[in-house]
Amino acid sequence: MARIDLRSDTVTKPTPAMRRAMADAEVGDDVFGDDPTVIALEERAAELLGKEAGLFVASGTMGNLVAQMALLARGQETIAGREHHLVIDEAAGHAVIVGTSIRSLEDRPDGTVDPDAIDGAFRNPEDPHEPITGLVTIENTHAHSMGQPLTAEYTRRVAEIAHAHGVPLHVDGARFWNAVVAQGVRPTDLSDPADTVTFCLSKGLACPVGSVVVGRRDVIWRARRARKMVGGGMRQAGILAAAGLVALADGAGGMIDRLAEDHANARRLAEALSGMDGVVAPGGTAQPGDGPLDPDRVRTNFVLFRVERDRGEFLAALRARDVEMVEYPHGQVRAVTHYGVTSADIETTIDATRAALAETSRTGVPAGSVSASA
Repeated sequence: MARIDLRSDTVTKPTPAMRRAMADAEVGDDVFGDDPTVIALEERAAELLGKEAGLFVASGTMGNLVAQMALLARGQETIAGREHHLVIDEAAGHAVIVGTSIRSLEDRPDGTVDPDAIDGAFRNPEDPHEPITGLVTIENTHAHSMGQPLTAEYTRRVAEIAHAHGVPLHVDGARFWNAVVAQGVRPTDLSDPADTVTFCLSKGLACPVGSVVVGRRDVIWRARRARKMVGGGMRQAGILAAAGLVALADGAGGMIDRLAEDHANARRLAEALSGMDGVVAPGGTAQPGDGPLDPDRVRTNFVLFRVERDRGEFLAALRARDVEMVEYPHGQVRAVTHYGVTSADIETTIDATRAALAETSRTGVPAGSVSASA
């Protein structure tokens, strides 16, 4: 049986259309600014999100990094959620490379940070003891709340607060398109309030490599210089960008609309898990408490839960059945649906999970722990 890999939506393989486009891509030297396929991808991304310009980067982490470098001065501070990817999963690049600090606030179960808390977190610029607040960031979708999509209304509210204080808003939109599809909104509804947005091509959109940052032309120019500084200047990168153009195509020819299939598959898995003896709520912001898993929490392609089992033994028992999930913070298990995982695979996963629970020893609800995420 072929392995069913639910560890992340980064494990996808390029579609046949992507492989053909990559093989046939017209290329140049992107550092000189003359790779036509990269230019086309950057223009397409900017057009879709209603921004002036875009920048193709190697990863979402690089996208967040160069956006910070373009928007912040050394010694300034960013306001962000405590569990945001930018805070806990990017190797402290904000401190090591950008030279800034982060004021982290509590995330809520809907993936938001209290707007009043954001407003109250701005530093007093007249006090020499305090850093100067230079940026506000949000994460959409919000991974640790089980992939909750943030609304256009919330994004506008946070942007209003940031702009009232004279600072920009950056959206870490690694899974931005999942948020668009889950809510049935236009991409510009979620991007318009923000000054910069990063989204990944290599997660739900199934491209082999890359992310795009979009924003004002002058900001993206500074981000381009920052990309060069951190070693992100790629040469014949059109071979990679070609897959991104396929992903961002309209309708059935692209990879955006099909994200609804991933969401439906995740919901089906959650519904089955919620009725299994030994599966409980994930806890944390994903679903506070120790009751049963609530499938209504699954809005996009993330399913988070805990098992009343030794987690390592449970995952090993799944792996023996050719199903892969992964450890996640707070003692959780994560399953992420994506291109290449079918509804039939979900039914196989359900059967494998039930069998893995049956053959592993029962323990209490596991204590929280932290592991890396992507």
